[in-house]
Amino acid sequence: MKRAVYPGSFDPMTFGHLDIIRRASEIFDVLIVAVLNNKGKCPLFSVEERVNILREATKDLPNVYVDSFSGLLINYAAENNLHVAVRGLRAISDFEYELQIAQTNRKLSNGKLDTIFLTTSLEYAYLSSSSVKEIASFNGDISQCVPEFVADLIHEKYKNKEQGNE
Repeated sequence: MKRAVYPGSFDPMTFGHLDIIRRASEIFDVLIVAVLNNKGKCPLFSVEERVNILREATKDLPNVYVDSFSGLLINYAAENNLHVAVRGLRAISDFEYELQIAQTNRKLSNGKLDTIFLTTSLEYAYLSSSSVKEIASFNGDISQCVPEFVADLIHEKYKNKEQGNE
């Protein structure tokens, strides 16, 4: 059985992420979308919220499972007997960054974790989680960037921040 992990922050999950998830789920028998709990960042959504968002967004994909992890991807992959990581690429600049991480992961895992790259579909090549957050922070239209239920959650977060509820 071919299994892979698609790690990321997914803060927030975008149509670009969904594009990679859908395409990778057609390549692998099992795809685990692993949400990174990066204690060094202050995300818009908690790990639990991001996991729940991804579960809702991928509920029509029976071979996709959503999990979370802290620490190094190589440790998560080893603990879960995963040998392939999936990463999405939008531009050459992504490739340079992702290649270095892929090579480091391969080296640190003693060759037990390989990375495959899927280029993002052109319609999502402009898209990033940080740009979605910036647009939403100014109450902009993010309907072309994220599913409707995610847009509602993002706008609710920013409304709560404005009101001092978070």
